[in-house]
Amino acid sequence: MTQARIPSCWMLTSIFTLLTPALSYANGSELVAVSPQYDTTHVYVEHGKMDNFVDSIVKTFGGTVTKRVLADVTPTPSQTFSQLILTPSGTFSVFDFQTPIPYPFGTERNGFLVKNMDEAIKQAKASGADVLVEPFDDPIGRDAIVQWPGGVNMQLYSHTKAPNYKPLSYIPENRIYLSSYRVNTFIKSYQAFSHGKVVSDTQVNDQVIGRNGQKTIREVKLDSAFGKTRIFVTNGYLPYPFGHERTGYAVANLQDTLRKARASGAKILWNSNPAETKSAALVEFPGGYIAEVHQSAQ
Repeated sequence: MTQARIPSCWMLTSIFTLLTPALSYANGSELVAVSPQYDTTHVYVEHGKMDNFVDSIVKTFGGTVTKRVLADVTPTPSQTFSQLILTPSGTFSVFDFQTPIPYPFGTERNGFLVKNMDEAIKQAKASGADVLVEPFDDPIGRDAIVQWPGGVNMQLYSHTKAPNYKPLSYIPENRIYLSSYRVNTFIKSYQAFSHGKVVSDTQVNDQVIGRNGQKTIREVKLDSAFGKTRIFVTNGYLPYPFGHERTGYAVANLQDTLRKARASGAKILWNSNPAETKSAALVEFPGGYIAEVHQSAQ
């Protein structure tokens, strides 16, 4: 298959992205990240589907769950059932709101544990992030929601008592879709905050986002103490369900995992074809949550 010619301007942009030092390094700021097992994907399940979702995730990935609690986790009055699922492939924060969800909650893709909330907010702002929700107290610590260039929302949280979770067997990917107009600004901003490293910045076949393989797209992979980030630069022409998934989970045996997912009530929405370099699938779990699951390279 003929590969599209890579424009010289793209190559210059990519080289600039790889070589430009993060602002946080230049400023000598401390690392606020803790470790990937404390960085959770936020899942707002369809009302009443929490049991089915939790059961399906545990049967698919393995792991344990914390005690379910009814709490107010927003700065304005609300009530939600909340529960953590701790799996070898990633951690899930699950919410089943019993009241209307206050904005902008539900728009954040994940929660990142930070060592010091005030320092984290200071660094986020210095790196170019907006603060959508200023820090507020919750039953076990403090939270805030920040937005990175390109409209990428994340929640930061800190605990009054430090949690202690087992290290992950596989670090999940934070999957982000951005336009060519905002991607470099996002990378510079997020890399500065996370002290991250761009590990690859390449053109890949567009089959990785479910298209027909006739073109290539830019894909950037960035690693940090918060975990892995995989960025797809597209024109927004995404076939369903691409773009709905926020996290990609690595597993030891993809086909066995998909079999467990089906048996637990999940639906396989898309499967990679043999031409792909990495076997992957998009899976919808009970409660409406869509995830990417892929074969680990280990």
